[in-house]
Amino acid sequence: MPDTAFRPPITHPAHPAGRGPLIAVDGAHHNFHTAGGRYAPFAALLERDGYQVVPLATPFTDAALAPVRLLVVANALAAANETRWVNPVLPAFTPAEVAAVRRWVEGGGALLLIADHMPFGGAAATLGEAFGFRLANAFALDSAGSDLAPFTRAAGTLADHPVTLGRGPGERVEQVQTFTGQAFPLPAGAAPLLLLPPGSRQLYPDTAWSFSPATRVEPAGGLAQGALLQVGRGRVAVFGEAAMFSAQLAGPARRPVGMNAPAALGNATLLRNLVRWLTTAP
Repeated sequence: MPDTAFRPPITHPAHPAGRGPLIAVDGAHHNFHTAGGRYAPFAALLERDGYQVVPLATPFTDAALAPVRLLVVANALAAANETRWVNPVLPAFTPAEVAAVRRWVEGGGALLLIADHMPFGGAAATLGEAFGFRLANAFALDSAGSDLAPFTRAAGTLADHPVTLGRGPGERVEQVQTFTGQAFPLPAGAAPLLLLPPGSRQLYPDTAWSFSPATRVEPAGGLAQGALLQVGRGRVAVFGEAAMFSAQLAGPARRPVGMNAPAALGNATLLRNLVRWLTTAP
């Protein structure tokens, strides 16, 4: 469930209240994360930073995207996989929708594509491929088969970039926590933000969370779980994990998962820096 009490301090909002660019959060593709659901803390944080955040309940068309400055797509699914997280995983978007998003980004739009572990990476694969990203229908884990360690500048897994450095010391990000997810190779021209350390692995089960000795395993060290790309007059950010930008309470113990987690020291700042970069003209 969303942690509605999560309200990190914002000393210097990016924009006056309600005066910032329009951000549309996809809700038309059986999304596991929506602005009114698991991504409510995501929307609330950006609204407090001055942005206008609205749900987008229609397919992606030129007309639907025209007024939008930033399109956020988080864990979209095809109808056939909404409750069946098993292979085959079908595309969440039609070819016409993928083409519309590509045109819109080339013309100056900004896309934040978030696709988590299987089946989400597979469902978003065609949209990722439109920008050169080969998303994995897999689970990214460390060498012991556990969640990845926090990404840090000291370990070399958190890259230097205006998104991680911010505008000053108060916006500098030193540590980011993700929660499983998937990872992908960097396309030409992309700038990495989060890089998996040596020894990391990707597992490709036929059913989500169902692993066996027969499950295919591939090395994942050096793959990215967050990256940025300039496309025409627009910008694209791709992340292979969704909970990192949520704030959730999980299970009977109400364990914090997301920006509210103890190890997610820079997640909220990273999100604010990221959205400011995406909505700034190149």
